[in-house]
Amino acid sequence: MALEAPPAEELAQHPVVRAALDAAWTDSLPDDPIRRHEEGGWIYLDPTTGTISVTRARSGRRSAIGLSNPPEVAGCFVVGKFHTHPNPTTEGWDPGPSAGDRMVDELHGVPDLIRANDGTHFSGPERRRGGLTGNLGYPSSES
Repeated sequence: MALEAPPAEELAQHPVVRAALDAAWTDSLPDDPIRRHEEGGWIYLDPTTGTISVTRARSGRRSAIGLSNPPEVAGCFVVGKFHTHPNPTTEGWDPGPSAGDRMVDELHGVPDLIRANDGTHFSGPERRRGGLTGNLGYPSSES
């Protein structure tokens, strides 16, 4: 039986992940209608120590960010990713995962935590597909 990665809800409550989501939200400039953009990154777990860490991605655009190539962190598995949706619901934007988010998140095989002006939304599987085995980055689609 494969070791299990933490579920999305647990990741969202972890202090390191909460701090990263808060920082990404601030950095995405949600109150600036001209410069707002998506921010995000990857969530890693060291299975030996149980340590959760994050690595930030390059800033995205107004409604997109590239999270397809997580950097390798020695001995750590990617167990999730996160990004912001800084465009406000008051302007007609949907705060939850887009169809593109859902498609890519299923392909990547890890939960995606999405911070928006109305809270945190989840997309993708509940936890890393296939457990803590195989590729350290995203799990293969065969898992």
